[in-house]
Amino acid sequence: MIDALQAALRVSASALAAQSTRLRVVSENLANAQSTGQAPGADPYARKVVTFAEELDRAAGVDLVQVKRIATDRAPFRVEFDPGHPAADDAGYVKLPNVNVLIEMADMREANRSYEANLQIIRQTREMVSRTIDLLRSS
Repeated sequence: MIDALQAALRVSASALAAQSTRLRVVSENLANAQSTGQAPGADPYARKVVTFAEELDRAAGVDLVQVKRIATDRAPFRVEFDPGHPAADDAGYVKLPNVNVLIEMADMREANRSYEANLQIIRQTREMVSRTIDLLRSS
């Protein structure tokens, strides 16, 4: 039984780490939602996305959640006409990041809920381990 509880802790801890990375990337996207290029016509900040993967923990015999990679979103940049902007090209157009604040907020909410759910699993598992140890002491 203790092995199963340890496995649950490992799985939840790996999920916490993965969701933490996802929250960091979403925060970075939100912080750069209006960042433009440094030079006229230069590309602005490109949205980043997190990809997850399973990784077998041979010692525990369970699949853990890992961040497979952090990639840039290939969606086109938004373009606005603003000839007075320092990043405007010769035609007066400014490239803006491909970050949609509503999508980022939804991603943040989902990652936060997943993080909280895994944190609750860790709390409950720790409580079960503690109760198991108390039962073993009293017998």
